[in-house]
Amino acid sequence: MSNAISGQISGMTGFGRADGTLDGWTWTVEARSVNGRTLETRFRGPGGFDNLERLAKAAAQARLNRGQVTLGLQAKRAEGFEPAPRVNEAVLATYLRLANQLAEEGATPPSADGLLALRGVIEVAEEDEDADARAALEAAMAATVEHALDALKASRLREGEQLTPVIHDFVGAIEALVARAELEASAQTEAIRDRFTRRMADLAPEAPGLDERIFLEAAALATKADVREELDRLAAHVASARALLQQPPAGRKLDFLMQEFMREANTLCSKSATTALTGIGLELKAVIEQLREQVQNVE
Repeated sequence: MSNAISGQISGMTGFGRADGTLDGWTWTVEARSVNGRTLETRFRGPGGFDNLERLAKAAAQARLNRGQVTLGLQAKRAEGFEPAPRVNEAVLATYLRLANQLAEEGATPPSADGLLALRGVIEVAEEDEDADARAALEAAMAATVEHALDALKASRLREGEQLTPVIHDFVGAIEALVARAELEASAQTEAIRDRFTRRMADLAPEAPGLDERIFLEAAALATKADVREELDRLAAHVASARALLQQPPAGRKLDFLMQEFMREANTLCSKSATTALTGIGLELKAVIEQLREQVQNVE
């Protein structure tokens, strides 16, 4: 499932906010996200709206693919809309019966304000709220959560717009280094032959069949140092990276591709027979690491 605009990558860091009001209630929803390997959503909301967490997580999953998302909903009721207090007649009757018993034994009769101050006598009638009204309020809050997530998603897409040219530049730098490595690698066979020839001539200048031996050994060494497969795979990875950037969400696949890039660069360095090729390989590893750091921000 792709939740990004076609051809546009998204980041994983962002912020969104939305406000709502209904029947004397006002609330604010804030949505934040940071990088994460998978989608993880945390929700904090007011008591008594137990279904909101499930709705919020479903809304996040419908819009986002990766990242650690935090949703916070703060709600309050305006003055004049607070539920009226009421007397719990059953509790009050129990206290009166006990007080009368004590009064018969000589204790001072209780006052009205004293009785009303006892625990449980005065309560707020939250439960009297109409069920349909409560459901409508919860639905309105859920809609505000969705608006905040839409704003978060837009924020993450803006981050993706900033990431895209940076990532393309690093991919282009890798492509240029691979081209340099190909030119340098073409001279490796001759360099290996010249090096082996000088060494054998110094060690055994009069050995019979020296030229043939040099040719065979140099060919074997050149085969071991052949980096054409690594360079071909690096070129293929460059093409894959560019294709993935056009097929969001691509973060997980790009993460894996970075490992493959580094694997080939390490092998290139280990096979290198010239200082120049080794230098290119080290540059390549540095650029791949810089690219990996940017890719970790991609959804």
